[in-house]
Amino acid sequence: MSLAGPPADPLSCEEYGYGLGRPDGILVIRYRAAGVLEFGQRRQDFLHQLYWSPDGVLSTRYGTDTQFVGQGEAFWAQRAISHEVRGGDWQSVYRLCLREVPPPLDGLRAGAVSIDAEAARLIQTLARPGCAEPEALTARARILSGLGATTRAYVGHHAIGPGFAMEVARTMSHDPGAAITLEEWAARLHISVKTLQRDFTREFGMSYSRWRTLLRLRTARVLLDTHPVGEVARRVGYASPSAFVAAFAKEYGCTPGRYGHRPDDTRD
Repeated sequence: MSLAGPPADPLSCEEYGYGLGRPDGILVIRYRAAGVLEFGQRRQDFLHQLYWSPDGVLSTRYGTDTQFVGQGEAFWAQRAISHEVRGGDWQSVYRLCLREVPPPLDGLRAGAVSIDAEAARLIQTLARPGCAEPEALTARARILSGLGATTRAYVGHHAIGPGFAMEVARTMSHDPGAAITLEEWAARLHISVKTLQRDFTREFGMSYSRWRTLLRLRTARVLLDTHPVGEVARRVGYASPSAFVAAFAKEYGCTPGRYGHRPDDTRD
């Protein structure tokens, strides 16, 4: 996956620092994207970085490893590690800068990590005016403890039921174009198709096919500003551009080619 494309400036950039200069300090920067938002070829030699978006997919690159970071996840990069992160579709993207490696991520140089609901909520709390430093540093400790580098951690953070749907969701979020059927997933997990479908309904309130469609279309919105429609269709798993255009128009009320030109108030 290429992340090449013209950089874009954010609509807004808000910075909130707590305990700066201390080992347990934290800097939180909140960006609001106008279309695509790119952190290209970024290397920070002094601070570790965590990127998280509450309302969209992030496209990431570390070395030759490229992947998408989906719901319930963030992207982690240790200091001095070159990486790229891309958001879009008028997303909010939060970048956390740290001097210490969170204990759950010890040994991970860069990659997708799980973030639990409370840690995600506290990130948003820190990126608002009026948060006192003692409370902010307590929140920082909770955020770091709410991260996880494994699929088991991801399932533990998010699953209501047995976690089958969550395990599928994390894998699919990293490669939305993968052509894996519900039956194939059930066989891999050694469970029945009915059990897996029921778990998707419990976790996401929808069927596997509907969840996969939404994942693919949300991922497409990250790519459309910088890639041709045909290439986006292929990358997110559609057999033809026409099938992709039809699904996109059904979901969002306009074709992919017109999507970037819609008025702001028609966006999700």
